[in-house]
Amino acid sequence: MKIADGPNITERLFGNTADGRAVELYTLTNSSGAEAQITNYGGVVVSLKMPDNCGEFGDVVLGFDSLAEYEKHSPFFGALIGRFGNRIAKGKFSLNGEQYVLNTNNGENHLHGGTKGFDNVVWAASTLTDADEPNLELTYLSRDGEEGYPGNLDVKVVYILTENNELKIVYSAATDKDTIVNLTHHSYFNLAGAGNGDILNHVLKINADRYTPTDSGSIPTGELQNVEGTPFDFTKPMAIGDRIDQVDEQLKFGSGYDHNWVLNKTGNELIIGAMVYDRASGRVMEVLTTEPGMQFYSGNFLDGTIIGKNDHKYQKRSGFCLEAQHFPDSPNQPSFPSTTLEAGQVYTQTTIFKFSVR
Repeated sequence: MKIADGPNITERLFGNTADGRAVELYTLTNSSGAEAQITNYGGVVVSLKMPDNCGEFGDVVLGFDSLAEYEKHSPFFGALIGRFGNRIAKGKFSLNGEQYVLNTNNGENHLHGGTKGFDNVVWAASTLTDADEPNLELTYLSRDGEEGYPGNLDVKVVYILTENNELKIVYSAATDKDTIVNLTHHSYFNLAGAGNGDILNHVLKINADRYTPTDSGSIPTGELQNVEGTPFDFTKPMAIGDRIDQVDEQLKFGSGYDHNWVLNKTGNELIIGAMVYDRASGRVMEVLTTEPGMQFYSGNFLDGTIIGKNDHKYQKRSGFCLEAQHFPDSPNQPSFPSTTLEAGQVYTQTTIFKFSVR
């Protein structure tokens, strides 16, 4: 069992980018010994160590040992995502009567901010070490026209490791021109420990009676479909693997789960959007969010070719993602909650990954 001296945050050089920019790695610890390692390259959570039901700490997020590997071939491991998380159909949207064309990086569609999204830029970082809980503040100015988006967007993201074994992420953004914003976080979790088998026996509950079915390119059809009687019903706790290989058109489109759930909420209140439990370790993770949607991705496209931390080969479904978000393709779906951020407004969202044990 690890014993910490108290809440603390330290930093060290993580490496240099291919274009020579220095990147830091920040280690946040709380009084019980929980630890989050976060780099200002893409705001990536490189490591997240939480206790199991025997008090042993284990790293529960997939990732790499070096900065170079994140630059080379990361499938968004642990990253901040923006300006727009998830997909925008054909990389096009209209705002105030003007059409904007974004970079496409997922077939004909725009995914997770484009070819150079927030996941692979170097953020400015500052730390707060005299607080009761360690804070890492990351800021980035996304220039007007970056990846095709309008407006200069000032973004601030604060990571907080709380005394309750929560990794809290507080986002805010402001623009000088009407634009669209949908920020999220993209850690791949394995509560048994990163590299310790697949996640099919993890038990999942999602606080959602509906989800957004997609076409074969993972673009929502616009329908909000009831989950009852489908493999997408996680209103009661269910092992991820129980129905993942059922004959179902939506599962075929995603090669498993890769869909947005419509959370049971009416406003921007903070609710428990999802809960995951690993019987083997006893670890429980709750995802609290102010966002209206939750993308659940079951790691379907991991295939063993990516070598991660400690030389682990990340096999199919060896990690899962729960991305609190607005719905995919919202700018092209008038019935979805709006992702428009007007000049003078402030975008905010909060997501908390809360850990406990059974």
